[in-house]
Amino acid sequence: MARRIVVLNGPNLNLLGTREPHIYGTATLADVEELCAGRAAAHGLEVSCRQSNHEGELVDALQEAGADPECVGAVLNAGAYTHTSIALHDAVKATGLRLVEVHLSNPHAREPFRHTSFLSPVAEMVVAGAGIDGYGYAVEHLATTPGPRAESSADPRG
Repeated sequence: MARRIVVLNGPNLNLLGTREPHIYGTATLADVEELCAGRAAAHGLEVSCRQSNHEGELVDALQEAGADPECVGAVLNAGAYTHTSIALHDAVKATGLRLVEVHLSNPHAREPFRHTSFLSPVAEMVVAGAGIDGYGYAVEHLATTPGPRAESSADPRG
């Protein structure tokens, strides 16, 4: 079984290319997946891509990736869940999965509610404002930067 990077996309990212192109650009989710696959392949890795509009499915995907010994790490663009989901934060923390948080736009240059990320504290890197190239940077980081999985939470209270 080949080592892999999981690329996860949250709500509304299935609409890339048509959704607010002045903010998110005209590249599609298929373009993102192709870019990630190419970057990973250059390092002998595979990618597994998944998009969901449902928070629980993203939690499941993070837990699956965290339990997979062949998974090098995850690239996550959680969309709006970035600013609301303690569940995604907890899934990363509980599994010790290496995570790179990605945003197509720069959330700090947008509405104030987008300035807070529940993922950044458990991400080893954040890429924002680079368009789909940010996914490539994230894959390159995971592929070329050795690192143990993040420490799992030892707090039994959760």
